Amino acid sequence: MEVKVNDECSACGICEDICPEVFELGDEKAEVKVSPVPADLEDKVREAAEECPSEAIEITE
Repeated sequence: MEVKVNDECSACGICEDICPEVFELGDEKAEVKVSPVPADLEDKVREAAEECPSEAIEITE
């Protein structure tokens, strides 16, 4: 699984709260720390994408 955060990100921090192993807040938006995503974190990344209020997390499998 590959993941990225697009420019719609509002830097709310929900993704980082759900999966800090993959996401961290940068200066203006969340950033992906590791991609491809390790298999054991895929469910947490999917949850972060579902919870993102600006739908800024893009997943490709």
